[in-house]
Amino acid sequence: MASNLPALGLVAVPGRRQRTLELAREIEAAGYSGIYCPSIGDGLALCEAVALATDSIPFGTAISPIYFRQVEDYAHTVSFINEVAPDRFRFGIGVAHAPSLDSRGLKAGKPLADTRDFVERLRAVPRAGELPPIILATLRAKMIRLAAEIGDGLIFANAARSHMPSALADVPLNRKGKEFFMANMIPTCVHDDLEVARAVNRKTLSGYAMLPNYRNYWRAAGYAAEMDAVERCIADNAREKIGACLSDKWLDDTTIAGPASRVRDEVERWYKAGISTPILVPSSANGGQMQAFEEIFAAFA
Repeated sequence: MASNLPALGLVAVPGRRQRTLELAREIEAAGYSGIYCPSIGDGLALCEAVALATDSIPFGTAISPIYFRQVEDYAHTVSFINEVAPDRFRFGIGVAHAPSLDSRGLKAGKPLADTRDFVERLRAVPRAGELPPIILATLRAKMIRLAAEIGDGLIFANAARSHMPSALADVPLNRKGKEFFMANMIPTCVHDDLEVARAVNRKTLSGYAMLPNYRNYWRAAGYAAEMDAVERCIADNAREKIGACLSDKWLDDTTIAGPASRVRDEVERWYKAGISTPILVPSSANGGQMQAFEEIFAAFA
């Protein structure tokens, strides 16, 4: 059994937004350690609603892309959330990925320089009010070091657990306390058949394997053979074969799958790897997000 309940990733889709807020209250009542909202479906809007729908659970964006809105707009919104839900909200930021930027006619600049500039400008916005802690999306060493320098924490997504001790070595010891947030978004599927659960997670991560920054990260984490195979599929325009390139070893290092007892044990392993807040992102072999949450709740009941 995990020594602490993990946090959960939550998305509000059209037509189920009220139900999503009810779910947020259920997550809080069950004692989970947080609710974190990705940018899909406007995670910052969901955070604003969660601030008013809940009373005590920590929550935050995971993440808000820095290019999506003006800095001044972000500053006023996040300070509002911070004021109405004091000491609960974390503003997770990142540069996002090329497809999400391309769909909006946006282009990324230099991630490190742009992130530093964003944080400096955010903190300088006049009359915005008190800002929440700022958490930086990270994968590799330079962004991890930047998070330790200018941020209040860091958040990975789809990170390799075996690589975590090496990655977190870039966080100075004097920053590794409860005030410095260290999290990872982990695709999770609960199912009695491990292979069925793995297949769900493999499908989830196949899209990420098409992104060069993730392939570079996983290659550095020790999965060069898998990434070479993925790149051959991309070069051959055989993207339907990418899932088959992703080994079980890689999958078990980056996701959580299987029966409830195995899921709980895997969460514990993430704590031991140095992640203070594992954030499970539920998927189900038997339905959508609501079904996935039912399976998570049953696993940790």
